[in-house]
This record gives sequence, structure tokens and C-alpha cells, in this order.
Amino acid sequence: MYPTNLTDSQYEVIKGILNDQRKRKYELRSIINAILYISKGGIQWRLLPKEFPSWQLIYYYFRKWLLYGVWNKLQRTLREMVRGKHHKKACPSLGIIDSQSVQ
Repeated sequence: MYPTNLTDSQYEVIKGILNDQRKRKYELRSIINAILYISKGGIQWRLLPKEFPSWQLIYYYFRKWLLYGVWNKLQRTLREMVRGKHHKKACPSLGIIDSQSVQ
């Protein structure tokens, strides 16, 4: 168990968004957990711990989902869900840029 692993409730939300019923050798949750471990830890693909499926398989799913827009769909849907919980419009209508951080 790693701190980057999804909780049960987080996984249920993501599973519902992905709506993927296909049978796999490895559970979808372990694939997502491995991708989160790599992205949060900033490690190389080949340094993925042995508890996860092979790094080649994880990279395959990461790349496939990137090309098919799955990550964008997840981000958009999760953002809309969070904004809806706070009684805000689904999409933000305003952006603020700190002038000290922009050259």
C-alpha cells in the first residue's frame, strides 16, 4: 500500500467515469495506482516497484489513455463534480494570474 493509491471511494468514482467493463489480467485499479505512483513520485518507468504490473504495461495504458483523451475526460469530469458540490458552475469563468510570477 502506497500513499498514492486510490481510496475505495476514489476508485469507484473513476471506475464509473471510465465505464470500462473489459476483462483484464490485471485490475484497472492497480494500473491507475501505478500511474499515480510514477507521476507523484517522479520516478522512471523502469523503477516501478514489483508489486505493480510490468512498467511496459503501465506505460502502454498511460500512453493509450493520453492519445484517446481519457486523462482530459477524467480531469474535466472530476472538476465538474467538485465544482457542483460547491454549488458553482461546471466550468470556471474567470482565471487569475499573479503578475509577479508571469514575466
